[in-house]
Amino acid sequence: MASRARVRAPELVGAGGWLNTGGKELALADFRGKITILDFWTFCCINCLHVLDELRELEEKHRDTVVIVGVHSPKFVHEADHRAVVDAVDRYEVHHPVLDDPALATWKQYAVRAWPTLVVIDPEGYVVAQHAGEGHAHAIARLVEELEAEHAAKGTLRRGDGPYVAPEPTAGDLKFPGKAVRLPNGHFLVADSGHHSLVELEADGETVVRRIGDGVRGLVDGTAPRFSEPQGLALLPEGTVDYDVVVADTVNHALRGVRLADGKVTTLAGTGRQWWQGSATEGPAREVDLSSPWDVAWFDGRVWIAMAGVHQLWAYDPATGTVGVAAGTTNEGLVDGPVAEAWFAQPSGLAVSADGERLWVADSETSALRWVSRGTGTVHSAVGTGLFDFGHRDGAAGQALLQHPLGVTVLPDGSVAVSDTYNHALRRYDPASGEVSTLATDLREPSGAVLADGDIVVVESARHRLTRLRLPEEAVRVDAVAHRTQRAATEVAPGALRLDVVFQAPTGQKLDERYGPSTRLLVSATPPELLVSGAGADSALSRELVLSDTVTEGVLHVSAMAASCDDDPAIEYPACHVHQQDWGVPVKLTADGARRLPLVLAGLE
Repeated sequence: MASRARVRAPELVGAGGWLNTGGKELALADFRGKITILDFWTFCCINCLHVLDELRELEEKHRDTVVIVGVHSPKFVHEADHRAVVDAVDRYEVHHPVLDDPALATWKQYAVRAWPTLVVIDPEGYVVAQHAGEGHAHAIARLVEELEAEHAAKGTLRRGDGPYVAPEPTAGDLKFPGKAVRLPNGHFLVADSGHHSLVELEADGETVVRRIGDGVRGLVDGTAPRFSEPQGLALLPEGTVDYDVVVADTVNHALRGVRLADGKVTTLAGTGRQWWQGSATEGPAREVDLSSPWDVAWFDGRVWIAMAGVHQLWAYDPATGTVGVAAGTTNEGLVDGPVAEAWFAQPSGLAVSADGERLWVADSETSALRWVSRGTGTVHSAVGTGLFDFGHRDGAAGQALLQHPLGVTVLPDGSVAVSDTYNHALRRYDPASGEVSTLATDLREPSGAVLADGDIVVVESARHRLTRLRLPEEAVRVDAVAHRTQRAATEVAPGALRLDVVFQAPTGQKLDERYGPSTRLLVSATPPELLVSGAGADSALSRELVLSDTVTEGVLHVSAMAASCDDDPAIEYPACHVHQQDWGVPVKLTADGARRLPLVLAGLE
């Protein structure tokens, strides 16, 4: 077996302590003899949620030799709240120990630069691999098999149960509900995400009429359907099609149609597989992969989709049975302009203006409220400035701040209510005055809202309920709070900067060059003036950048992709895999800053 580089793993430290261990505090020594995989994640991050799903099979198959440890490393201030981390571990069914690291202590010790990042530690306590982004489960599975054989032979592998202790289950009719719609009969249909089902409630918002779905995660059609963490719901115009409601079935990467008369469910779009770079972006809806659709809305004669997993808006046409990209480039950030050139960052909420001319978008990772103009086909921003600025500040929209909003609702006067999720608040933007105000506070992770007889019914996701509020005549006064992510900026020097994306193909695989370049690197910056040269796309994973000497700070946006295939001439149809990651690297320009920026996609620097 070839020798591999090994680096002694730093200790695991987190001020928030440990979850899923039955109250026991753990240290790195407790994992000696096991293959340990550290998953650096934060619960706002859609790519992190994808990786949680990627790891489930590995976790089950190697449960007696592998311990996965989630290291929760927050981006938003709300994510440093221990109670919120407890909720997220329950919400996303995390079945392994989690270290709550609100101050990013362990993140810094392991020199992590991106969410998500996976670090593999061998049974003797040495780091043997690091992977950033998605698509690495197969590579890690192969490495695990190698480590199992190697350390079984050495006598350093310890088999048996890991330290995971399941928490007490959450009781109640709803569990982390996502969004809701009001039905023609006055009832509410709720996406009961934590129970993988839909629930119809009476007009009181509490009494259960029926449940659509048996509560087991799955992708099953018919009158005994299954869902996987459904979120958005859209009621279609009467007589449009033979189903009444479209569901964003998020973790199934699918759109589902529900016929209310009998609860029959039909898959409308998606294959059940997650979309990757290079996959089709339009075509027959049942043949095109989707990626974590989070909300849906009927706009301009089609069902528009907040495709959170790829930072785009897509649209499904029931008349033709087709689906395709409607806005966005897959680049993550806040860039306005024509729909084909705009950037989004995990769009998660949609609502249509009363006149049908605007599609409002809650763009969660930029803490922004944005809209698409039907007439001009352009994207605009009302509130929000970028990936790393957020808070709770009212007043003129140009300086107002939100914190990871997930929902948006058009009010009777034409203003917009924003479910300001990580501020636990309901906010209001008035297009006429350009002002932002606060309608209500002391909500718990509101994720959507719906109007009902002059009131607004808010989905309080982390309180597992619907809450009915009177629309106030006057806004609540809230002391302004502004935040920036506590993630430290990387100090770099103005002028030449060497960018190196480190990628090592997994054992037994090679870069797939049969149909052209197997790698892709895309670089941009916020503000654009930060980059004098080096922006754009190319196939090489290294590039010479030139940074401005007049810009003092900004963000480098780096997107890398590599495709590797089985390296065995005897295999007629080798299996191929895509590895990809987007980095938003905050940088501070200083005279003595670094001249090289290494980013690990897979391997060790």
